[in-house]
Amino acid sequence: MKYIPYGRQDISQEDVQAVVDVLQSDWLTQGPTIEQFEKKVAEYCGTKYAVAVNSATSALHIACMAAGLGQEDILWTTPNTFVASANCGRYCGAAVDFVDIDFRTYNMSVEKLEQKLVDAKKKGKLPKIIVPVHFSGQSCEMGRISELAKEYGLTVIEDASHAIGARYKDQKVGSCAYSDMTVFSFHPVKIVTTAEGGMVLTNNPGLYEKLIQFRSHGITRNPELMTEKAHGPWYYQQIDLGYNYRITDIQAALGLSQMDRLDEFVTRRQAIAEKYNEELQGLPIILPWQHPETYSAYHLYVICLEEDKIEKTHKQVFEELRQAGIGVNLHYIPVHTQPYYQQLGFDWGDFPVSEYYYSTAISIPMYSAITEEEQDKVIRAIKEVLL
Repeated sequence: MKYIPYGRQDISQEDVQAVVDVLQSDWLTQGPTIEQFEKKVAEYCGTKYAVAVNSATSALHIACMAAGLGQEDILWTTPNTFVASANCGRYCGAAVDFVDIDFRTYNMSVEKLEQKLVDAKKKGKLPKIIVPVHFSGQSCEMGRISELAKEYGLTVIEDASHAIGARYKDQKVGSCAYSDMTVFSFHPVKIVTTAEGGMVLTNNPGLYEKLIQFRSHGITRNPELMTEKAHGPWYYQQIDLGYNYRITDIQAALGLSQMDRLDEFVTRRQAIAEKYNEELQGLPIILPWQHPETYSAYHLYVICLEEDKIEKTHKQVFEELRQAGIGVNLHYIPVHTQPYYQQLGFDWGDFPVSEYYYSTAISIPMYSAITEEEQDKVIRAIKEVLL
């Protein structure tokens, strides 16, 4: 029985050749391909600067560092995300809190965010950074989030790990029109891959300089940032404590090649979603709702079970689909319920919409290379399990 995964990479012969070309070149890492990749993504998104790193987790970390997050500060994100969206705050020693999700988009609720900010201001505990997560490839309501950030003096870092190729209103996600920085992921199940990798985009030159430093050991070769005149052409200075979060030219070559097909990937994902929307109507499930101001990249396609209309449990449906060869998954276990965060004082019941979503959600196969026959098999299996 052929197993259909929930997501996988789409590698062309052109991608393979791009990697081979770098392997046969003089540069395997820290060469010109990285800058070409950064430039291509920045130009696509309409932003000024891009800094490629070895993972989106690293990207989130150096974005928080560039924004000056420290031990006396607070970061807010959403419970419905991978743990990295919260962990980046903890890496900086900051406290972390969460804003519950909207019951339709599964993104950070702007209504709950506004109320939480009102309460936090009264208590003198406003966050320094908020990290809205564009879940499944659909942008958060960034217009309102940006307004609130300006009103309360907050830094906004968009976690767009799912959303390269997506749009909000008339802007590409990554333009930073409504934020200070945006982070992308290039993991193999994402829309564009570098095998492992991530990127931070910004329009702020000061943030860009810090991102460059933190990516590579806190080192600079920029004479304007040094404390003394260069000793010679070999000279550099470590002016801060940074990390080795560098990406390689090999990875960048793959990403650079993949960017040529980004719009094709997203268009295909939109078509797959449209077919699911048509074929899965009438089943005891809630299909993904799309905000009219957004154009989703559809990294994920999540169905939510209407358990009161099904004689099976969430777990039973999940297991039966896997037994049928459908590689379903679950995105995400609410971050605040993880043992590490429970040790910090969080518990079940703190963010009820995220928890209810978790108890009903199933991610079904969504990737550009899925065939019509494979998608038909997924649809048949869902109908057989639910009806």
